[in-house]
Amino acid sequence: MAVTKIHAITATVDKAVAYICNPDKTDESIYISSYACAPETAAIDFKYTLDHCRENSPNKAYHLIQAFAPGEVSFEEAHQIGKELADKVLEGKYSYVVTTHIDKGHVHNHIIFCAADNMEHNKYHDCKQSYYRIRKLSDELCSEHNLSVIIPGGERGKKYNEWQADKNSAAWKTQIRKDINAAIKAEYTKSALKNGLN
Repeated sequence: MAVTKIHAITATVDKAVAYICNPDKTDESIYISSYACAPETAAIDFKYTLDHCRENSPNKAYHLIQAFAPGEVSFEEAHQIGKELADKVLEGKYSYVVTTHIDKGHVHNHIIFCAADNMEHNKYHDCKQSYYRIRKLSDELCSEHNLSVIIPGGERGKKYNEWQADKNSAAWKTQIRKDINAAIKAEYTKSALKNGLN
């Protein structure tokens, strides 16, 4: 299972790339890959492409994060999935740096890519449809790698701790909900039985 999120970078691309390439987070830089740029010069490479862009937008780059469930994936496999996701989303048009951070309880990928493509110098269009496409591609890659996938359901609006507690069946709200549903079913069956006998 991987959760994805994306946000625009309007300044300090160099600091963002330096953060994701931190050797303490990437196992001494083992889990760093790039396409059409070098991690050390990505900010300069991005600027060159952006200077040729016709669109006037403050976005210089995008930062895509793909986080996996704790213990579900190895560092190597997570990094491979991150590269595959970047390749599928960006279709060989955008320069990017992908890193895998191994310093937390969950393995996660960071993908920073230029806001303008290298071919026609058009800006990446970040909208709901593009985000849904990212999420779909991430889910497809997780399925291909035999990882769990988040199944869309009617649980929108839950806080993470409530979702986690529901998952572990330990939340007091969950217990109350179960008790109410059981009481409703029991009342319904008693009424139906009573009315059926009359």
